[in-house]
Amino acid sequence: MRYSISTLTFGRYPPQHYLGKMYLLDGFKLGNLGCIGLSVVRTLAGGVERMRMIKPLMGFVLMLAVTCASAVRVHAQDFSKAGEGNAASDFNATSAAQVDLFDSNVAGTPSYAMPTPANAFPAEPAAVPAAKPRYIFGDRDDYRWQLGLGLEFFRFQSNLINASMVGLNTTVTYFTNDWFAIEGNLVTGFAPEIYTNEHVKYFGGGGGIRIGARRARFEPWGHALVGGGHLQPQTAGNSRNALAVQAGLGVDFRVNPRLSLRVEGDWVRTQFFSDSQNNYQGIAAVVFHF
Repeated sequence: MRYSISTLTFGRYPPQHYLGKMYLLDGFKLGNLGCIGLSVVRTLAGGVERMRMIKPLMGFVLMLAVTCASAVRVHAQDFSKAGEGNAASDFNATSAAQVDLFDSNVAGTPSYAMPTPANAFPAEPAAVPAAKPRYIFGDRDDYRWQLGLGLEFFRFQSNLINASMVGLNTTVTYFTNDWFAIEGNLVTGFAPEIYTNEHVKYFGGGGGIRIGARRARFEPWGHALVGGGHLQPQTAGNSRNALAVQAGLGVDFRVNPRLSLRVEGDWVRTQFFSDSQNNYQGIAAVVFHF
């Protein structure tokens, strides 16, 4: 590249003034190039000043990054050593697996119940309904007690007195299971006049056992009782009291769990007048279960 210098004067003018008198061969002023170069120098100088201000900040950030990296490395080494010598065992093999979170009887379990005031009235216990037996035709848990009240026809036959009496029959029965029971009864009978101003009257009673089925609406049963009887009127040379043995069969019809209807027939053997009598009785009764 060649330069053509027309005038070169040094004095009170700035250098770019003189450079402006210098021309490149293609006609471009050298002074303009000088201005551009000066602007570049000023820009670089400003960048240097800014770099001087940024250097301390960059140094602080770099130092902080180095410190954090060192701490992370040390922590990772400690964790690796702990993992190598103290590996966690299976959860099922630890005591934590044996803890029942829902066991309220664990010792030391805190109670969150509200305190009861000293003057508070105690809560009344809830009423427990009375257990009622199941009434099912078949196997059932039935009432154990029975009370039978019935009308009786008693036919008494002896060598001295023959009488047809009507009276009351009362029976109390207690079942120990569904087929066996203990029973007791009272019997009364009254007959029309047979002698002058004399009526036949019979009173008897006894105790024994009953065996029967209680699994259906119809309940057949049998019983046997031993007791005594008292017969009036008084006869010459004879006692009014005698041994009485009763045996018979019956059937109950279950109306509902508390009520049954009964039909019964018995053979009654007595020992009045130093002799034996074979007597018969028939009973129709109602039975209450409780």
